[in-house]
Amino acid sequence: MQPDWESPSFRTMEDVKTPSAPSEQLTELALRIRTAAQQAAGDVVGLLALLRLLEELHRDICDNQFQAVLPTNRQALYKLLREIERNGGWPYIPRKKLEAFLAAMDETPVQ
Repeated sequence: MQPDWESPSFRTMEDVKTPSAPSEQLTELALRIRTAAQQAAGDVVGLLALLRLLEELHRDICDNQFQAVLPTNRQALYKLLREIERNGGWPYIPRKKLEAFLAAMDETPVQ
């Protein structure tokens, strides 16, 4: 069952299982993060704090844990790259550009 990422809430941990989050522990973590985001709905500062935390965790895991266990030979690296592509590609956290915020402001009617 594929999760509906546009849905405002998940009903069970089964709803958030994806190939990139196979373990029960990661599934539970994803549900808790979505719950935190829902609880901060409408609170731009709270949501921004959550996004900053996720970005910091992503960077920390990538720099300190992931890179330490990368393969040391071409054959193992090739196998890893094939696995990454097969399971959805490289994880990436995009940042909003200032231009996107300014464009959104231009579209908002002045009160």
